[in-house]
Amino acid sequence: MSEERRVVLIGGHGKVALLAAPKLVARGFAVDSLIRNPEHSAEISATGATPVVLDIENAGVEQLAEAFSGAHSIVFSAGAGGGNKERTRAVDFDAAVRSMEAAKQAGVSRFVMVSYSRALVDVDNLDPENSFYTYAKAKHDADAVLRETDLDYTILGPGALTLDPASKKITIADETGNIDGKAPEAENGKVSRENVAEVITHVVDTEAAQRSTVNFYDGSTAIAEAIS
Repeated sequence: MSEERRVVLIGGHGKVALLAAPKLVARGFAVDSLIRNPEHSAEISATGATPVVLDIENAGVEQLAEAFSGAHSIVFSAGAGGGNKERTRAVDFDAAVRSMEAAKQAGVSRFVMVSYSRALVDVDNLDPENSFYTYAKAKHDADAVLRETDLDYTILGPGALTLDPASKKITIADETGNIDGKAPEAENGKVSRENVAEVITHVVDTEAAQRSTVNFYDGSTAIAEAIS
């Protein structure tokens, strides 16, 4: 582990990453946020993070490993945003796997993956012609590869994302995204992006939930109590 508490946020201009960066900085981490568009640099700097222009869709393992060198943790919070099947696969699976390989090459064992709550099971339930299927498949497959690595991973599976402020309280779901054996009602299957950022910060700072998947929604249990 590096003596410097530096976190590399992949997908640094995403809504969750922009919320996570200042929280990590407040916990004493130096944060490098990887971005594709240099025009986003000022927005990244405003969070207290350092913008690093690197297009993960096209970056090779060597380039990624160089960016990761000496880091405490890698947080993969990138996403193609849907709409383009090829790009979704390229970012959400291919780039994710290269990032895992690069972390290992760089000697960074801590890897936090932002997935979603039903990533394990949606591929078995969705019609491949469904517009969401490509994303679900990419996330499912990336998570599966990560579980087979020897990295100290945590896979985070939030529910449907909202713009609500962080309550800092969540409900833990099972590996299929269910609570007490049932899929949550729509209003209970949501989580604020800021709560996701709080969870990222918690698991990076405390190194909680290693080698495990944590599916969660907004709820009534304090994050530190819910995830240990």
